[in-house]
Amino acid sequence: MGVNKKEKVAASKKAATGPSISNITKVKGVNFYRDAKKVKRLNMLTSGKAKRDRDGNIIKEAAFQSKLPSGTVARVAPNRKWFENTRTISQKNLEAFRTAMAEKQNDPYQFILNQNKLPLSLIYDQQKNSKMHMLETETFTNTFGPKAQRKRAKLSYGSIEELASHVDNSLVSYDMNKDPSLMAKKHLDSIEEARDPIFLKGQSKRIWNELYKVIDSSDVVIHVLDARDPLGTRCKNVEVYLEKEAKHKHLIFVLNKCDLVPTWVTAKWVRILSQEHPTLAFHASINNSFGKGSLIQLLRQFSKLHSDKKQISVGFIGYPNTGKSSIINTLRKKKVCNVAPVPGETKIWQYITLMKRIYLIDCPGIVYPSPEDTDSDIILKGVVRVENIKNPEDHIPALMNRVKREYLKRTYEVDCEDWNDHIEFLEKVAKKYGKLLRGGEADLHIISKMILNDWLRGQIPFFVPPPEVDEDKLKESKNTVEQIFSKIPVAANFTAMDLKGEEATEEDLMEDKPKTVEQQEEEEVNAISEDEEEEEKKDENVTDWDEVFGTVVGEEEIEVKAPVIEGEEEGETKEEEINEIEEEPQEDVEDKKRAKRRKMKVGFVEQEKDQEFEVRVRESKYKKQEKAPRLTTNKRKIGEHYYEYANVKNKNRNKVKPVSNRALTKKLQNNISIDKKHSRK
Repeated sequence: MGVNKKEKVAASKKAATGPSISNITKVKGVNFYRDAKKVKRLNMLTSGKAKRDRDGNIIKEAAFQSKLPSGTVARVAPNRKWFENTRTISQKNLEAFRTAMAEKQNDPYQFILNQNKLPLSLIYDQQKNSKMHMLETETFTNTFGPKAQRKRAKLSYGSIEELASHVDNSLVSYDMNKDPSLMAKKHLDSIEEARDPIFLKGQSKRIWNELYKVIDSSDVVIHVLDARDPLGTRCKNVEVYLEKEAKHKHLIFVLNKCDLVPTWVTAKWVRILSQEHPTLAFHASINNSFGKGSLIQLLRQFSKLHSDKKQISVGFIGYPNTGKSSIINTLRKKKVCNVAPVPGETKIWQYITLMKRIYLIDCPGIVYPSPEDTDSDIILKGVVRVENIKNPEDHIPALMNRVKREYLKRTYEVDCEDWNDHIEFLEKVAKKYGKLLRGGEADLHIISKMILNDWLRGQIPFFVPPPEVDEDKLKESKNTVEQIFSKIPVAANFTAMDLKGEEATEEDLMEDKPKTVEQQEEEEVNAISEDEEEEEKKDENVTDWDEVFGTVVGEEEIEVKAPVIEGEEEGETKEEEINEIEEEPQEDVEDKKRAKRRKMKVGFVEQEKDQEFEVRVRESKYKKQEKAPRLTTNKRKIGEHYYEYANVKNKNRNKVKPVSNRALTKKLQNNISIDKKHSRK
């Protein structure tokens, strides 16, 4: 019995450890306790040494051990390949490669795909620096450890060239009004109050730690800029860090809120910034966005560029309240990040899945401290929440210096010639909106907060004009990211001069006289209709990526039903609709497209125009073809529950006594006999 028991245990062990290889190869040492796998593993562990006898002589050599006795001279095979260079390159080819690399090195639109295993140290010339005798000047014990006698050096510049360039830039950008170190601005009879900590938002160590987490985790870094002031919301030190410490990471500029500036301003800023890095114009909106398709197409190109990786990560960085989370929500077509029109809504970084190969990383807003920025500049950049400002009326003059009087008049419906300073302007706006204290005095504190909130939310028209650059250089630089800027839905109400920019004529300047709102809307619609034909000709050869990727990432299209004409029902066949579309004149289709563009550009204000268009549609008996319904999940009940109707364990679910076949036949026979009796009577 014991033998049978051991055999059963051995069989169970073999089944548990997998198929044995003892039948294939005979291994010495296989027994009841050790199978072939275990013996081979033990032989591998013990086979590194040679077997020796009692005197230390080698009986059996170890694996890969020479059988020749020690001291025997070995001989190399007479072949030239052992004495030649394995990889060679001529000086001519190396020089050609160096020139090609120097030309394409600073091009942000080209990347090295294959280096051909060439050491890049051969390309760059070695800089011969004199040896630094550090230990002779400062010993290790005096520099580090508990006996250190020197402070840690903080060097802002690594070389004399950097220091000289910084001096030149500071001389060009020096403004006497912003210099706090002048004696004329110092009050000697009082002590300066410490700066309010709310103006240090976005500069904490925690925020910068979050930033470096995002940069380290990202393959592509998207720097989100405000289209109203791109240079003011640009973090130059982050760009320098990426160029020095992370050259392998790609940097992209995204001009968000391009619907708050004229189209020509967006186009020129894109052309200027594209000389340094790829730049896109963007309007964040879940339902009516711009630039979404172009951004997705660009990210797909980067994912193809890094085909060796399983996925790529895209990090969004920038100033607070520039719309980083809104862009992520636009790409996902739903709310995945908390969004608010105030700075500081995003506290920590978070991962979001865009596609199978593309991940997005949201980052809290960061602010680089600049000594040139005043408190008003920090507030107007959108760094500080308005409700935390102690004296908001002190920052209204800086706002009024940036905005034209006519825009303030249009926004708050106040006469622009009646005020001389910001106090009079605030009083007029307070009386207009009823923000008064006891005795009819204007509540300057509340009305100042209201105006600053309007500024942050883009309700006051404002933009920084792009700098003057040589047009020849801009024409030579080709922007590979193509966009149709004419499709940007500009919502802000600008004057004709600002809308046309450099192309504005004297007639346009004369038209900027005070007019009614209806006259302004009619003139803007007419100007848009005149420029439409030229824009269509320019944009004919440009691919509209917003239409190509319009339904990407599981977007839900809104089903558009055709307008039902009187006398017809919705259940009619669609053959008549197809015939009507074929017979429709081409002019009506073009009129419809123009009407849609006008509605987008004027800011969705023209309700009367839309009504006239609907009347024209009914008169022409045009019926829009219905879109095919989208596939949705079937929410009705599928299948049946077995235990709801089956009699399990003799439980009668319906509470009815079961009847046998005999009882049923008897009952039927009795009923038949009763019927016969009644018929006889």
